[in-house]
Amino acid sequence: MNLKLSKAFFLLTLFMFSCVVLKSQTKKKYSKEVENKITQVENHLASWVEIENTPKWNLNERMIFYKIEGLSIAVIKDYKLEWAKGYGWADSAESRHVTPATLFQAASISKSLNGIGMLKLAQDKNIDVNRDINSYLHSWKFPYDSISKGKKITTLNLLSHTGGINVSGFDGYQKIDSIPNIIQILNGIKPANSDAVKSVFEPDLKYKYSGGGTVISQLIIEDVLGKKYADYMESNILRPIGMQNSFYTNTTLKSKFKLLATGYNGNKEVMMKYHIYPEQAAAGLWTSPTELSKYVIEIQKSLLGKSNKLLSPEMTKLMLTPYLDNSAALGVFIEDKEGTKYFRHGGVNEGFTSLYYGSLEDGNGAVAMCNSTDKTILYEIINSIATVYKWKNFYKPELKKVVKINSSELKKYTGKYTSNDREYIISQVNGDLFLELSGQRWQLYFTSKTDFFVYQAPEIINQFVFSNDKIQGFRIKLNGDKNIVLKKTE
Repeated sequence: MNLKLSKAFFLLTLFMFSCVVLKSQTKKKYSKEVENKITQVENHLASWVEIENTPKWNLNERMIFYKIEGLSIAVIKDYKLEWAKGYGWADSAESRHVTPATLFQAASISKSLNGIGMLKLAQDKNIDVNRDINSYLHSWKFPYDSISKGKKITTLNLLSHTGGINVSGFDGYQKIDSIPNIIQILNGIKPANSDAVKSVFEPDLKYKYSGGGTVISQLIIEDVLGKKYADYMESNILRPIGMQNSFYTNTTLKSKFKLLATGYNGNKEVMMKYHIYPEQAAAGLWTSPTELSKYVIEIQKSLLGKSNKLLSPEMTKLMLTPYLDNSAALGVFIEDKEGTKYFRHGGVNEGFTSLYYGSLEDGNGAVAMCNSTDKTILYEIINSIATVYKWKNFYKPELKKVVKINSSELKKYTGKYTSNDREYIISQVNGDLFLELSGQRWQLYFTSKTDFFVYQAPEIINQFVFSNDKIQGFRIKLNGDKNIVLKKTE
């Protein structure tokens, strides 16, 4: 396809997609000022890095770029929902558009609501967050062994991921699968598809993300109260703050079918539309940005002592206080941006991603959810919202100048790079280099002959290693860890 035809095809695709987005807009009318803000947000998407002389992105363009079927956004200003809007398809085969009422899988954002559920249990004097979790577990006991070094795991450990517990996440199950109960999940026995939950190091030593630990908290609620987790959460957490359509139980799906988004990997529909997650506390919540904004606002107002629908100000402060490190609090993560603090959580389930931020001080926040496994666009949306609404100290991108490597030189970089269990492929397409790993494809942007970055991975520092003008491999530095060197093997 020649360049003119390629450009024409792209413009046609963009036009058709824009029509879909236009049709998917909510009928709710906003003031001219708010409508102007919406337009600005839709046209100021930005990454963690800003390239010199490069304009901000348009939402429609980025949805096409990332192969996003549909997404939904809610913006919070001054402790109120400012606006909410849906874009694209909830289900393209059924021609169902995303609206502000469309429900997505919240994935690990479920842990934030679970944190409130556990803290309310403590507030009501049903548990002590500092006691051994086995004091409250009756149908199953945590299998302490020599690894825990005689130390006991507490509710605070479970909620802050400091219990030294394994199983970071869950794959979910198809509708036709046998669905395990919570005991089978914790013991790692069929039909469960995850490992048994156990210690990997002593509690209170360091942070290690553990969905397995969150599932233990799910069982604590059921064992202490003698009722189903979903019933407790819906009646005591979701409904009191107006999350009327949000739910956990899979039996509710039929009555809400037309509200459910279908999950996608790229443009390919997830088998049977979505996975089921019996690990409800860790990944099982269905909700919308509109309804999640109610949770964000409630926490913000509770911290100020202006609402007590769920937790007291003291308990909310405990929830928002990092436990062992500077980030992991109780069901949320805290980001300190030059003295301005935000609480946040994200999530990834099969075919779904989600992300929210809320300020601790001035009533700003946002929630974004999409039926795709690529979460990068959600950060770009949040950055745009933060810029348009002037969130304090939030968006301060790194400014980089990109250099162009000529085509003949680019061939030197292509090939296979390996290191232990890692294998990357670098390929050249239309004069650009792309890094491929596990089905993902990221464009490389060079700042010098050796240094490059990718938009999707701000935490990674990349550098090619040369010897006698030949590329030997490239070096990765991830989250402050030791350098990982991948050797060029082909």
